[in-house]
Amino acid sequence: MTSFATLILVLSLTSSAVFITHASGQTNTTTGEDNDNDSSEGETEAPQGASDLIEAANNGMVRLRSGPTIQFGDVAQPSAHTRNASPCTARGCTWPKGFRGYVFVPIYISRRYSRSERNVIIRSLVEFHRVSCIRFVWRRRHRDYIYFHPFSGCWSYIGRQGGRQFVSLQQRGCVDSRVIQHELLHALGFHHEQARSDRDNHVRILANNVLPGRLHNFNKVNTNNLGTPYDYSSIMHYSRFAFSKQRGVLPTIVPIPVSTAVIGQATRMSGNDLKRLNKLYQCRGY
Repeated sequence: MTSFATLILVLSLTSSAVFITHASGQTNTTTGEDNDNDSSEGETEAPQGASDLIEAANNGMVRLRSGPTIQFGDVAQPSAHTRNASPCTARGCTWPKGFRGYVFVPIYISRRYSRSERNVIIRSLVEFHRVSCIRFVWRRRHRDYIYFHPFSGCWSYIGRQGGRQFVSLQQRGCVDSRVIQHELLHALGFHHEQARSDRDNHVRILANNVLPGRLHNFNKVNTNNLGTPYDYSSIMHYSRFAFSKQRGVLPTIVPIPVSTAVIGQATRMSGNDLKRLNKLYQCRGY
């Protein structure tokens, strides 16, 4: 088994350089695996939560001929089965722990992204380093890894799938820290908040207001909620008008008992998102 001890990745917040720290304590610099051009417009500036950005980007998404089925708006399905943490985490779909209690997740970033787009992805990755024991490392000879690629739409599988695992971030609308954190939480094993098994105690789904053919996006899942409360401010929560027949007029999700509570407007991971992440991966000191 390849040792991860020499591959701890510290991603620069101020440039596109990536630093690989070795077990000996020495540090070498590298620019990673890609040669980039600089044609990107950079990160989206729209003042929206992750949910609305993803829905907008995925409107009219083109499915790959041999690609996965997308359910719940942005969740790739490897089969007819669906996976807060998905039950698959109890069956081995979490990423393994390694050196000094860190969870090493190998990544590869497509050469199709520009330098500025790569920087947005890298800055989103490094946020996980700051708040958890998750450590993203460049994929070298690792069998299981996340591959960021600009397919059509924003989507991810839930939990470690084995082998090359795509996270799709189309260049227009998805290369945004809000979207990337959302999709990475999927890849780490988490479902949408409103899909939680206990969601009916906290929100009402107004099925008559949902676009035809989209009601399946509001299905519940038998989730492992890790003893954490339902969280309207989770970056994994849909917005009030998600998949609405008339956005801004006909809500599809209404909080209960306080119907005016703000939902689905998170621009970064909430405290409960972090608590679940660290609880699932048994991160100490975070």
